[in-house]
Amino acid sequence: MIALEKEIKIANNIVDTIGNTPLVKLNRLFNNSTYNVYGKLELSNPSGSVKDRTSMFILLEALNNGKIQPGHTIIESSSGNMALGLAQACLYFNLKLIVVVDPHINRHTEKLLLTYGAKIEYVQTPNEKGGYLAARLEKVQQLLKQIPNSYWSNQYGNPNNPLAHQNTITEILNSLNGKVDYLFMAVSTCGTIMGCADYISENNIETKIIAVDAKGSVLFGGLPEKRIIPGHGASVRSQFLDTSKLWDHMEVSDLDCVRGCWSLLKEEGILCGGSTGGVISAIKKYEAHIPDNSNCVLLLSDRGDRYLDTIYNKDWLATKIEGVKNVLYPIGGW
Repeated sequence: MIALEKEIKIANNIVDTIGNTPLVKLNRLFNNSTYNVYGKLELSNPSGSVKDRTSMFILLEALNNGKIQPGHTIIESSSGNMALGLAQACLYFNLKLIVVVDPHINRHTEKLLLTYGAKIEYVQTPNEKGGYLAARLEKVQQLLKQIPNSYWSNQYGNPNNPLAHQNTITEILNSLNGKVDYLFMAVSTCGTIMGCADYISENNIETKIIAVDAKGSVLFGGLPEKRIIPGHGASVRSQFLDTSKLWDHMEVSDLDCVRGCWSLLKEEGILCGGSTGGVISAIKKYEAHIPDNSNCVLLLSDRGDRYLDTIYNKDWLATKIEGVKNVLYPIGGW
């Protein structure tokens, strides 16, 4: 029989269950390493990802400042976790939600959004210069003009996006008594990484932040290329990114993401999304630069169940991810 060592607290509402996620030491996946790796279990947030923090903080600030009221309409461009975080938060705060998506939306996510009561607007044609993201943002502006009492939560430029993650980095530092040598983070809007980076810079903390970007993303000046795995990378430059506050950055391929996801599942029993898999692979690639006994932290950013038809589907992998059969041996084999 397992004894309960800590008192189980009762939350007043679903909002109070967001954050304060535990760290999990990844002993098996990095068992031959001379450094420690800890994953922050952001998938345990109520809608399943780190974007619960962002969504709730942005809406709370807007409500407290009188920018929105119950019954108003929130509009956002997102094909993934931000949309789900907003959908749950909007239900709780009695707000309507319109999510602008493109054809790359995960069908499981689409079903979840509809179940939460969100309205979905589809963009079918990419912008010539900025791809689908630019096209989605154009659609957001059109909707804002058409719909009375509408508000753009704007995960791409709202300063409350990075501010939401001052708590994230504080929790990480407190969990390891301040000894966090490396923080590896996937990047897209860059709100999460810059919220952590701003706090580290302002408080003169020695933690080194390594950004993990998708191959084919333009965030660090690269040329746009086709990307398959969602959740990281961008076809438009970030309004938040300040590279002077980062120690280094890396690129990972779609194959790296898939390999990382499956290794995390097989070794640790943790089912995560594609960006987390990319960070797992990035740490492995970076290990020659990590001193002995360092503490490394990454975010286990979202649940993997919404990727069962893609990353965790052997037939999909075989047709979409080049070279996957030569390097990957999923549970159950091929």
